[in-house]
Amino acid sequence: MVDLEPRNFLRPCLLLLLKERADHGYELAARLRPMHDGDGDSTGVYRALRGLERQGLVRSEWRMSEVGPPCRTYHVTPEGLRSLDAQAHDLMALHEVLHLFMARYERMAVPGSVSSAVPQDDAVAAGGARAGSRPRSGRPSGR
Repeated sequence: MVDLEPRNFLRPCLLLLLKERADHGYELAARLRPMHDGDGDSTGVYRALRGLERQGLVRSEWRMSEVGPPCRTYHVTPEGLRSLDAQAHDLMALHEVLHLFMARYERMAVPGSVSSAVPQDDAVAAGGARAGSRPRSGRPSGR
């Protein structure tokens, strides 16, 4: 699951957007914003698109524009679709693990208090007292 680190999440997002429709980099960056927590800079999008193209997951072609200079339009390739399917499968597995974690966390959470949700054995490891043990005197040990 190393490939699913947040810094690598841009790749499946771009492949999904290109599966929806071919587009050029600037528009892909705009369509990406609701899905990806990027900084809004299209430089990373173009860098990722070039990498996807080198890997054969995306292809591009120059198209004339009616209102400006020619722009490069990107398309997902059949290999890119297979890669998207594999990444979506991995993301689904990660989704399930995260939901399991959050469900367990929410069962332990007490509104307004993080420390009160710590089980007794964990409290001892963190320096607290085990149920039924004598409280610490507050004096340094060894005196």
